Amino acid sequence: MSVVKSALTEGDRKVVGDALQGALVDLIDLSLAAKQVHWNVVGPRFRSVHLQLDEVVDTARQHSDVVAERASAVGVNPDGRSKTLAKTTAIDSVPDGWIKDVDAVKALVEALRVVIDRMRERIEATADPDPVSQDILITLTADLEKHAWMFQAESA
Repeated sequence: MSVVKSALTEGDRKVVGDALQGALVDLIDLSLAAKQVHWNVVGPRFRSVHLQLDEVVDTARQHSDVVAERASAVGVNPDGRSKTLAKTTAIDSVPDGWIKDVDAVKALVEALRVVIDRMRERIEATADPDPVSQDILITLTADLEKHAWMFQAESA
């Protein structure tokens, strides 16, 4: 049952809802992974990597709110609970303990790659049923790709 009525058909709402829910999970988990690395990074490039990680966290958190609100707007309940993240995330867990700056960069590049790949699938899936949601996914993917580029440039 949906309290919020949407212009989307039930089938389209399901496709769009799945895409937005998956994006929400990925963004929340990306923010958590980046923050965990942020707290534990060490090495000669500590400061630059530390600050760059906070930029990823900010981006993921801002977009997660937009994605969750879009889900609500189309009549889908967003679910950002920790148990939902644990069951559905595709991001590998980050190493525990201190993380050398080069390993921190590698971990973030890989996490971003996983999320970006999944976002691109969602962009494709939402093209016909809801271009508005697709536009949100395109915008956030562009921001994530920028972060991936910057981290890769850091390790070149």
